Amino acid sequence: MARLYHLARMNDKWFRLDEPLVSAFVERWRPETHTFHMPFEECTITLQDVAYQLGLPVNRHYVSGFLTDFHVYIQGAQPAWQWFQELLGVLPPANQIQKFVVNCTWFQETFGECPEGADEETVRRFTCAYIMMLLGTQLFADKSGNRIHIRWLPFVARLEDMGGYSWGSAALAWLYRCICRVANRHVVKLAGPLQLLQSWIFWRFPGFRPAGYDAFSWLLASRWSGYNPSVSEKGPRVQMTRLRIDMLQARDVSMLTSYV
Repeated sequence: MARLYHLARMNDKWFRLDEPLVSAFVERWRPETHTFHMPFEECTITLQDVAYQLGLPVNRHYVSGFLTDFHVYIQGAQPAWQWFQELLGVLPPANQIQKFVVNCTWFQETFGECPEGADEETVRRFTCAYIMMLLGTQLFADKSGNRIHIRWLPFVARLEDMGGYSWGSAALAWLYRCICRVANRHVVKLAGPLQLLQSWIFWRFPGFRPAGYDAFSWLLASRWSGYNPSVSEKGPRVQMTRLRIDMLQARDVSMLTSYV
């Protein structure tokens, strides 16, 4: 229905972010071209990568997160929080809300497990909440990684239509935007679908792959689900990764890499 099944699997098979590796690659990002400036050529993450890595549709209707006058935007000027309550059957307490975002912990505590024998309406509400959590934490996470924006209400209100949207294109655009913010030096914490970025690095640059993850699986990003990088000596690891990137040549890159 929503065509987010593969993303749901990633949520169950999470892998940790290798911060030094990702940081060293992000330093190579050029906002003016949306490419990584490598020693041998410019390269970037493409829609094909998104489709293969995350299994998301990339050729359907565009996804809009337009937020101007959001409180009167949805459902014929119906107040956003009123619609939230109608769709999910409950409102979060005031201390769990920050303007138009809700703490993810509230979603998890309220909709963590659908009751056994629940009626169709209850199942639908839990489904809407779960998809909002997927979108807010897996594809369109902010820097906190723990907040769910209610901009997704218009989409989950029409579950039958969700499969008709290009979620992969929207996720890639959001990742580009997040990397650009960090590259401009005004933001220090990277957000966005970082599992896509890290898996792209592993697949396109085999020399950076962790050892012992040779079993093929679909979606491709799930291959690294058990990877647990070291959290010590981040500074030296960033420096070492920079040096390794400096020495990269075209032959060190997977032949499937897209160049621009």
